Amino acid sequence: MKARTVARAGSNLTAYLVTLIFLIPVYILVNLSIRPAGDLTPGIIPSSHPTLDNFITAWTTSSLPSAIITSAVVTSISCILILVLATTAAYPLARSTSRLSNGTFYVFLIGLLLPFQLAMLPLYFQMRDLGLLGSIWSLVIIYAGTQLPFSIFLITTFLRTSVPLEYEEAARIDGCGNVATFWHVVVPLLRPVLGTCLILIGVGIWNDFFTPLIYLSGSHQVTIPMSIYQYVGQYVSNWPLIFASLIISMLPILVIYLVFQRYVIHGFAGGLKG
Repeated sequence: MKARTVARAGSNLTAYLVTLIFLIPVYILVNLSIRPAGDLTPGIIPSSHPTLDNFITAWTTSSLPSAIITSAVVTSISCILILVLATTAAYPLARSTSRLSNGTFYVFLIGLLLPFQLAMLPLYFQMRDLGLLGSIWSLVIIYAGTQLPFSIFLITTFLRTSVPLEYEEAARIDGCGNVATFWHVVVPLLRPVLGTCLILIGVGIWNDFFTPLIYLSGSHQVTIPMSIYQYVGQYVSNWPLIFASLIISMLPILVIYLVFQRYVIHGFAGGLKG
């Protein structure tokens, strides 16, 4: 009993230490965001004159408010489109046992291996020919194409391992057709993995800098990373404003994560087991 108590205390102590290590960057981020611009002391040292002026300046003197709206629109439309397409594609892949279905599933998995940079120039010329450069729709199309393989993989594996066929068979016995069974029986059971996809994909799109820099360059529309980048100069960077802007940009996605956090571990574990 004593050995078990010591082991439990050691595990708790280790967990607290690891948590402390992970909180150090958060502390530095907050500490630098409330520091006056002229304060050059190391970020680990508490600010002697904390101020909230950096948050006010970042919100009122930059494109951050409009950038948050643009990022929210792009992220929302992209995530909805990805989840709808991935769900409708994953269901027949998971339930069909034909060789064509398995081959198609592995073709989608190839998309996980190919880097986006391989298609960067062809996509740029394609968007230019379609007149979509400088438009958020170019980002939506690209995000949908690049994030579909991962979403299909996760949802298909979750369907195969965590959603029993008995529910669908019972619905068909009660008179439901294939479409009704899919939308009213299968989709509600996919909420854990859909929540997981929403968080993982949404955070990636929200924080992406490279793609908007290429396809929105020269337009009046900017996303959050592009808006924050205006404080980065060739020789001098305004770090207090950068960190204040980062904290402001974190709040919307943090709220969404807290709402869907109970789905993340369940859906991710269910999508990877088996």
